[in-house]
Amino acid sequence: MTPLNGSNRQKHNTSEHNTSGRDKGVKAALTRCLHFRAMVTRRRLRSFLNALALYTIAALLIGYFGVNAYTGEHGLIAKRDLDQDIAQLTQELEAVKAERAIWQRRVSLLKSDNIDPDLLDERARLLLDDADPRDLVLMLKRP
Repeated sequence: MTPLNGSNRQKHNTSEHNTSGRDKGVKAALTRCLHFRAMVTRRRLRSFLNALALYTIAALLIGYFGVNAYTGEHGLIAKRDLDQDIAQLTQELEAVKAERAIWQRRVSLLKSDNIDPDLLDERARLLLDDADPRDLVLMLKRP
C-alpha cells in the first residue's frame, strides 16, 4: 500500500471532481456541457415556433379557401347570382313562348287554306296605308 500524501491526494481529487467538460479525452465526451440547458430551451423554443408556424399556415390556407368558397368565381355568391339569372331568364322564356304562340295563331289564320278575311283586310290596309271610304278616321292631336 502506498500512503497518500498531500500531493497525491490533491492530484487524485482534481481528476475525480473535474466534471466541467474541459478535460480532453474520454471523460470530456461523457460529461455534460454547461450550455446544455440553453440548448434545451432553444430546442423547446424552436419546436414551439415550428408548431406555431404550421398552425398559422394551416389557418391561413383554410381561411383562403373558405373566402374563395364564399366569394370566388364558383362560390356561394356566384351560385346565388346564377340562380337569380336562371329565374329571370325563365320568366323571359315564358313571355317569349306566349308571344310566339300568339304569332303562330296569327300566321295560321293567314294561310291559304283558312284565311280570315278580317285579318287579311287589316294587314292589307296596314301595308298599303289605305283606308276604306266607309271608315271613320279620327285625327288626334298629340299633347
